[in-house]
Amino acid sequence: MKNIDSSFRVRYAETDQMGVVHHANYPVYLESARITWLDNLGISYKKLEQDGVMLPVYDLQLTYVKPAFFDDIITVKVSLREAPGVKIIFDYKLYNQHDELLTKAATTLIFVDAKTRKPIRCPKPIFDIIMG
Repeated sequence: MKNIDSSFRVRYAETDQMGVVHHANYPVYLESARITWLDNLGISYKKLEQDGVMLPVYDLQLTYVKPAFFDDIITVKVSLREAPGVKIIFDYKLYNQHDELLTKAATTLIFVDAKTRKPIRCPKPIFDIIMG
């Protein structure tokens, strides 16, 4: 399965009074990395939604190993756990600029028809790109 890394610098507004990244920012980091993962495969999240396919988060798991701090350079390593069906599962590892593991995470998203709001299988063109 394809693995993709994306990096960013922690902004001051993302930290608490102790200078530690607030836990509420991690789902945003994961979403950004996930969209980058899709972009790198040539899949536009916006076009997916325009074509009537939505991908809501069904499950989110986070394990905080070490804190991230203001001005750290964070690298998010994204991998696909298995071939997508009705759901698609991503695994993540977040590292700082010293290559220290900060956080492990996983998200499960469900392919949903935008009109009916019912689960559907991963559309074949998307499946072929992801697995190709």
